[in-house]
Amino acid sequence: MWKSQSGRISVLATIGIFLFVVASGVAATYLYIPRLYTQKLSANITTNAQVPQDDAYQAFIGEVYEKTLNNYFDKITDEQLSELFRLGVAKLAKADAVLPSKDAVGVKVMLGVAIKDKTAPEKKDFTAQLANIVLVNLKPFGRSGILSEKQQQALVDTVSNIDHSKDLYAALDLPKAASAQAVDDAFKKKETELAQKAKTDPEAKKQLDDATHARNVLTDTKTKQRYDKTGAEPTVVSHLIAPTVAYIRLQKFSPQTFDEFVSVANSIADKPGLDSLIIDLRDNIGGAVDLLQYFLGPFIGPGQYGYEFWHKGDLTPYKTKTGWLASLAKYKKVVVLVNGKTQSSAEVMTTTMKKYRVGVIVGTTTKGWGTIEQLIPLDHQIDGEQKYSMLLVQSITVRDDGQPIEGKGVDPMIKITDKDWEKQLRAYFDYPPLVQATKKAWDTPPSQ
Repeated sequence: MWKSQSGRISVLATIGIFLFVVASGVAATYLYIPRLYTQKLSANITTNAQVPQDDAYQAFIGEVYEKTLNNYFDKITDEQLSELFRLGVAKLAKADAVLPSKDAVGVKVMLGVAIKDKTAPEKKDFTAQLANIVLVNLKPFGRSGILSEKQQQALVDTVSNIDHSKDLYAALDLPKAASAQAVDDAFKKKETELAQKAKTDPEAKKQLDDATHARNVLTDTKTKQRYDKTGAEPTVVSHLIAPTVAYIRLQKFSPQTFDEFVSVANSIADKPGLDSLIIDLRDNIGGAVDLLQYFLGPFIGPGQYGYEFWHKGDLTPYKTKTGWLASLAKYKKVVVLVNGKTQSSAEVMTTTMKKYRVGVIVGTTTKGWGTIEQLIPLDHQIDGEQKYSMLLVQSITVRDDGQPIEGKGVDPMIKITDKDWEKQLRAYFDYPPLVQATKKAWDTPPSQ
């Protein structure tokens, strides 16, 4: 998940696979360095060698070095960081590399030696790859990296739930911005065409599912306006899974998710007989962690300590910035569903709800993706053709028991794999409709 420097709500998050795509399209590489080389990088340099001020490559790598040293979540020394750069140079050059000094100056001089005989495009590619290899190999592996403007935009779009490869109007054979009435009419026609075939044909079923999703988005005034303006699809879905049980699924934490959640909760508040709620966080990839200070307030109240981040040995607590939500007060029985694909901000929300006993956490252990990444702009660029930024692990999240989420995940209160999980849930809520609704929800893939 990603945290903005200013602390304002961010629109970026870390989605695991993106950081394995690096500058110039070269895949990130483990630092496996053979001990024997046919050549060796060397130079007549000393520990006080001066770096030319007008060398864009050295200035770029120097800034990456200093900002990593100052902002990385764990304590790291000049000796450790400069060695990572040395190994990176050796990897790219396929030759041993010499550090004149174990600091930023030494790294810049070493880079100058490595690229002195290369062409300008080769220097650019080498420098960008070096920065990325070093960042990718910081623990946890693959969370940090150098991002191009295109990659930054891809992150923005993913977290904002924008998929440029998909057109909801096309799913209904309609032109963009067609009216809500036209959408409803087109859906009815599509449903008539596909309903019978969808029972046996997977492709027809997918088409009908896509058409149903498009209808749901494009016949709601708010979601249609947002989609028409930005291309962002809803991240919150809901329905009554039983006459007395409401179901709300959070797909991810996008900039609009909190407003969507409040709107959905309010829209079903007047339904008669509702007394139970299932919140589905399965497959939730997380998102902008800043949102949680707002999102947790309706569940644990205003000014409450929601969660903590660990940075260089210190824990920083974060309080909720919103308060109780009236439309949630009616739910006396709450179940939260999680699985191995629940990650990032969704894991923080899970552990907070577990700590404050906001319902019963049911499912399997979450993914264990507990890092906060900070997007750091770079003042020194290699050239004017491409603008790079650093994405760096700035903090680690912790569970309700004080252990790091990273690599461990958050354990549910009731494991769905236990044969007697229904009996365990009845021990919390002796209410068959909720137990049955929980089973129904779990047996339905979260994408449906």
